Amino acid sequence: MRYALYFAPDPASPFGELGASWIGRSAVTGKAVEHPDLAGLGASELAAITGPARRYGFHATLKAPFRLSEKVTEDDLIEAIGKFASDHAMFEIPALVVGRLEGFLALVPAGPATDLSAFANSVVEAFEPLRAPLSDSEVERRNPASLSSAQLRNLMRWGYPYVFDSFRFHMTLTTRLAEPDISRAARAAEAHFAPVLSGPVAVRTLTLFVEPEPGAPFEIHTRMPLASNTHRKSA
Repeated sequence: MRYALYFAPDPASPFGELGASWIGRSAVTGKAVEHPDLAGLGASELAAITGPARRYGFHATLKAPFRLSEKVTEDDLIEAIGKFASDHAMFEIPALVVGRLEGFLALVPAGPATDLSAFANSVVEAFEPLRAPLSDSEVERRNPASLSSAQLRNLMRWGYPYVFDSFRFHMTLTTRLAEPDISRAARAAEAHFAPVLSGPVAVRTLTLFVEPEPGAPFEIHTRMPLASNTHRKSA
């Protein structure tokens, strides 16, 4: 079993529902969610370009999928998440936009998001003692020859290339697409997620996802609420 620490909106919120309908699966129930027919992008085409995102669930990676260290139990992990969440306050991402990252679409911050970066860094560091070292096959799956020297160091030290200075908050929406398909998909995503893109996005929880067995869809295991700002000020 592998675990991952993600940002994911409340599944019952408008953002959560928009995300589930876009990728076509609920990470809470594991059940398929009907894709919408969008202007310029039909439901069947949307299903075809969201396959990988559907397996991982609607999310942004904070601590990439990992196996627990030999002497660490799932209960230990849950306890550590609770402690971490109680020590970190809720915050907001000022705004998200539909962006292009190496040929695929994702929701990304519209500008600098210092609170978000600091939070992601803290997640990476705090849970590192619980992570098992990568196996040789896990390293190879990251295609180390394609990584920069900094990314390779991150992979070997932290289990994931894209942390700290290489961190890129993104909520994957599609597979890699070429023109004109990526432009059509971007317009459809902007329309679909318009209610979310109109304002700030609250980060109120740290969400634990699990992969029950290799290749299985990731599921939401635990959503741990972060401390309220009121609680943090009075603590």
